[in-house]
Amino acid sequence: MTLSIRNQLSGTVTAVTTGEAMASVKVRLAGGQDITAAITADAVKDLGLAAGSAVKALVKSTEVALATGPVEGISIRNQLAGSVTEVSTGGAMGSVKVSVEGGELTAAITKEAVEDLGLNAGTSVVALIKSTEISLASA
Repeated sequence: MTLSIRNQLSGTVTAVTTGEAMASVKVRLAGGQDITAAITADAVKDLGLAAGSAVKALVKSTEVALATGPVEGISIRNQLAGSVTEVSTGGAMGSVKVSVEGGELTAAITKEAVEDLGLNAGTSVVALIKSTEISLASA
């Protein structure tokens, strides 16, 4: 199967907390960072997820926000530090490639945001990803 989701980060499940309908799955990425995915309890069962399971974290580019430093006082816990490797902009939108330890992400953000943040190759950034925007696939 081929996916249009380019943001695929390899990792290992470190913890699964399952409720009636949803589950919180903590993943240690290959680069050493920790992320949390909020997925359905059925998905945990279907994928056979448990501590030690190899997974890929899948994140659509439109679900990756960028900041020029860590952001405090928000509920977004998944904050991955990295640096911009490439910026492409069109009339309204921009595609920003970000190198993070152990992988690469692409963020689809507005051209205005690219300009406001002064994003260019080499700019240090933090990728912000809500737990509900991360899907998991068995590796």
